[in-house]
Amino acid sequence: MAQLLIDLRSTTLSHDERQWLADPACAGLILFSRNYDNPEQLKQLILDCRTAAGKPILVTVDHEGGRVQRFRRGFSRLPAAGSLLALAGNNQVVAQYLAWCCGLVMAAELIEVGVDLSFAPVLDLGVNQSVIGDRAFGADIATVTQLARAYAKGMEAAGMASCAKHYPGHGQVKEDTHLHQAVDPRPLADIAALDEQPFKILIKEGILDAVMPAHVIYPALDNKPASSSAKWLKYRLKGELAFSGLLFSDDLSMKGAHSLGSPAERALAASDAGCDLLLCCNEPANHPAILQALAGQGAVEFNALRAGAMQVSAQTLARAQSLLVSITKPVA
Repeated sequence: MAQLLIDLRSTTLSHDERQWLADPACAGLILFSRNYDNPEQLKQLILDCRTAAGKPILVTVDHEGGRVQRFRRGFSRLPAAGSLLALAGNNQVVAQYLAWCCGLVMAAELIEVGVDLSFAPVLDLGVNQSVIGDRAFGADIATVTQLARAYAKGMEAAGMASCAKHYPGHGQVKEDTHLHQAVDPRPLADIAALDEQPFKILIKEGILDAVMPAHVIYPALDNKPASSSAKWLKYRLKGELAFSGLLFSDDLSMKGAHSLGSPAERALAASDAGCDLLLCCNEPANHPAILQALAGQGAVEFNALRAGAMQVSAQTLARAQSLLVSITKPVA
């Protein structure tokens, strides 16, 4: 059982996009910078999407901080995850507080305009000069786990669920799976002892609400990308690691997923492997075929991922926003 999250072409909703949102196989959407002009415009666009859908939908975005921040003018500037420890003077306690503030501010500002979920935190280990780069909180298990935990708790304090990525760890490959098929050839024991650890620890602690697997192939367990591998998702992540939340596919239009066939075949492969919610971005002509392929699979229960009420005071949020202003340059 799986549903599609579509993307939109611009700052307003077109006729075909309204039809796609209303399709029973569509669970919602993912937003990009091209959909944003200012906060009020974005609020109206999201309201229009919810009205067009005529059902509960999930509104999502990639808004981690650093180079992955879709909305800038009118939003607080979020530092890259990999810069937090340095900004804290290499003090782990201070860095954890900064991470918590980033998660809080990011989530609160998105919820204010109607977004339910940002795909964060990144749990990849930032090693080997991989394409992940400063999107990672650090290069070692302890730093990544501690700062990602704090970031996710900040999101929770704002009323937002967390979605960790990219399971079982994208940090050991240099290739960008948007453009290439990446392969991590290491033995399973190495992956389990290193990259998988932040996921394992935070799953055991009940921190993570959702997980996004990588489009990387890890042949130690399967010759398919993890995002379409039942061995990785059903048997290892949901089985051995006992993860009980929802799984999002990464963007099925990325080159890392192309080995699975047509867009519809990629969607079905990800669904069969255990993904509940599927992303397909930047190629709107593919949406009808995917929606047709998913027809009749039934709706995914995603209410736990919809935005909730903020659990901290407005004063606490304002202090966190002020702190971020003090450690970052103004947004242009």
